[in-house]
Amino acid sequence: MNKVIETILQHRSIRRFEDRPLTDEQIRMIVECAQSASTSSYIQAYSIIGVKDPEKKRKLAELAGNQSYVEHNGHFFVFCADFHRHEQIGEMEEKDVLPSLESTEKFMVALIDTALAAQNAAIAAESMGLGICYIGGLRNNLPEVCELLNIPKRVIPLFGLAVGYPAEQPGKKPRLPLDHVYHEDEYDQDRGRFIEQLQRYNETVSAYYEQRTNGRRSDTWTGQMADMLSRQVRMYMKEFVEGKGFHLR
Repeated sequence: MNKVIETILQHRSIRRFEDRPLTDEQIRMIVECAQSASTSSYIQAYSIIGVKDPEKKRKLAELAGNQSYVEHNGHFFVFCADFHRHEQIGEMEEKDVLPSLESTEKFMVALIDTALAAQNAAIAAESMGLGICYIGGLRNNLPEVCELLNIPKRVIPLFGLAVGYPAEQPGKKPRLPLDHVYHEDEYDQDRGRFIEQLQRYNETVSAYYEQRTNGRRSDTWTGQMADMLSRQVRMYMKEFVEGKGFHLR
């Protein structure tokens, strides 16, 4: 097993960081690694906003649901799906690119490009001895996030990435069984095996929580997911996305 694989397999989310900022060189290296990710047809449909301003970080923490580690970290990155530059390219080259930019396919390209770049950044940071935590809570209040960060049309902030020196070392959360996630040649739809795999995973997750909390929690994964998915959240998203010029058609 090489060092890259060891780094990936040791991932865990860090929610408490030392009061120690990243250097400009560390930030540059993380962004360069993000840019080295694969990108669909060389489109590079993303931008990254680094937030150093303490007041902006405080406000982002509030908008993300009062998550303190959005404010207190070594550096905070906001990853954005971005077709603003491509609209400008259309004007530069005198081509009508808007029907393409406003398609569902290109929306998916922007989401995928952004996620690939972010994961490269996360692995790079962890390989440098830093910890990371993805922040989807920014999507709680995207209009306010856009106003705070001066984000133009055709750009959507998808999530944040808090990076810094870990001040904790939490346990590694168990993932779904490999044979539940990985299928060969076709999707295995054996319901009995499917349920059995989930039940075994529930036992693993429940044991993890019992150990981590000294018996105060014994959640199952399917119970967590059913509770979460039975509640509707961020239901403004379609209207917001379309208002940003991503008309899903």
